[in-house]
Amino acid sequence: MAITAQQVKELRERTGAGMMDCKGALEHTNGDMEAAIDYLREKGIAKAAKKAGRIAAEGLCNVVINGNEAVIYELNSETDFVAKNNQFLDLLNEVGQAILNSKVTNSEEALQIVLNGKTLETVIADATATIGEKISLRRVTRVTKSASEGFGSYLHMGGRIAVINVMEKDDFEVAKDMAMHIAAQNPRYLDRSQVDQETLEHEKHVLTQQALAEGKPANIVDKMVIGRLNKYLQDICLVDQGFVKDPDQKVSEYLKSNKNSVKSFIRLAVGEGIEKKEEDFAAEVAAQLKK
Repeated sequence: MAITAQQVKELRERTGAGMMDCKGALEHTNGDMEAAIDYLREKGIAKAAKKAGRIAAEGLCNVVINGNEAVIYELNSETDFVAKNNQFLDLLNEVGQAILNSKVTNSEEALQIVLNGKTLETVIADATATIGEKISLRRVTRVTKSASEGFGSYLHMGGRIAVINVMEKDDFEVAKDMAMHIAAQNPRYLDRSQVDQETLEHEKHVLTQQALAEGKPANIVDKMVIGRLNKYLQDICLVDQGFVKDPDQKVSEYLKSNKNSVKSFIRLAVGEGIEKKEEDFAAEVAAQLKK
């Protein structure tokens, strides 16, 4: 099948691999994007897991807390310039308070909240007309805790990254440390018990193919895969990561020394999963494919 410039562009953004490597991978997998990512990883050309969440849209994320309830959400704009606009910042806060004061749990429900006689969907549409850029609400989550538990939260660069975490005990300093660590290290899971079997099997397959492609003897591949899988799990599980303030100490050790634990966390980064329009780069890719 014919491989398009757009496909090559997307694969390059998600893996960081070279243009022609991406084109070759897509041709090898008949245009299957996920298979192409695995192919590049197996060849040692890309580390897709660390590239897949690249920021591709503008706006801000935010956390609003009141007592035992909190909401974390994302409000998108087309440009970073508008995200710094006072009108946008006022809207960001207005939206957060409206969601927190309601009982909604997701963005679809949030858009139906009535605020000053208008639905939030209409309020955002009006802001789009006034500001001159499309504004959209996405990824709304409500988080609750018990009276004995604590919230931790952190906004990086004013909301380019937002974190909310629930702690076993209400300790402001420890909760803040964990929120900042989560923002910096981007764990995918709390601990290994949360990693599903499908993810483990998929990663084991990729690591096996990597080891075989390196020419390792078959009798030691299994041992290599076990070691690399353990390193992978250390990278993606919060409690196994090196604590950002003291990398020689694991997060689990830091929490134990403070007689506390993380019950849950949510981390949002602006634009995850949204592709940003880049006309010049797309044209560059198209030109290369014609050679």
